[in-house]
Amino acid sequence: MSLPLSFAECTARERVAALLDPGSFHEWLPPAERVMSPHLAVLGVPPAFDDGIVIGRGRLDGQPVFLAAQEGGFLGGGVGEVHGAKLAGLLQRAAAERPQAVLLLAESGGVRLHEANAGLIAVAEVMRALLDCRAAGVPVIVLIGGSNGCFGGMGLVAHCADHLLISELGRHAMSGPEVIEASHGVDEFDARDRALVWRTTGGKHRWLSGDCDALLDDDVAAFRTAAIERLGRSRPVTLAALEAEHALLAERLHLAPEADWPGDGSEPVAFWTALGVPEAARVPDLDAAALRPLRARTLEGAPQ
Repeated sequence: MSLPLSFAECTARERVAALLDPGSFHEWLPPAERVMSPHLAVLGVPPAFDDGIVIGRGRLDGQPVFLAAQEGGFLGGGVGEVHGAKLAGLLQRAAAERPQAVLLLAESGGVRLHEANAGLIAVAEVMRALLDCRAAGVPVIVLIGGSNGCFGGMGLVAHCADHLLISELGRHAMSGPEVIEASHGVDEFDARDRALVWRTTGGKHRWLSGDCDALLDDDVAAFRTAAIERLGRSRPVTLAALEAEHALLAERLHLAPEADWPGDGSEPVAFWTALGVPEAARVPDLDAAALRPLRARTLEGAPQ
């Protein structure tokens, strides 16, 4: 029996090759085209020929899909002008051609500081294109399992998708630990405390709080199976769905008000306890299989 292929340890191209049907991937704007950022060289930063993102079309379980995979090894998967334009263009083409799904293998710290406003505009264009894609009935499935996590603007993009799949090793939030520490001090968030980082942004926390659709093992095959199950399953963006999500978030604030937090790094445990997770202190020691039955209440109709 072959050993699982770690999603976290793969490069973007290795993930694409292992996730899709063998030999089915056709890349758009590959490295040979040398479509690179025009901003990095003037700052003394070596560019990448694909600007840190792989885009194209392929087949998943025989079904046509579009796919984008961010390369966390290049500037932390940061979004710049070209990187964002490639992703937005993929989503726009998907809205027109309507494949069975768009798969976004997200691994990013957010906008590149090197490109500032160009990166911010790019993220806004990606969000608009993603919502247009969903409005056209094409489901967008985000897969998070890279070592850099999914933060900043890409954290927002991920939560705009139809489905979000995350592994135990994946992390997802709006702001990364280092950003929070830099903005509010180490007393607010110690980014060097890796256990705290995973308790507050890791896949286990996202699963227990109902912020993702599946908690997976660190295995490309597990991501492939979960993605196949969601092909063609779009979730229309409606006012009722947004109001239900806002109501759930408001309820959480009352469940675990900040004034009741212990302030000693165990806030996630207090939050899980408030959500009704049994023996919440044991959560960090549980694997994905043991944790899945402890799912907290989520939005009406969300898959369990």
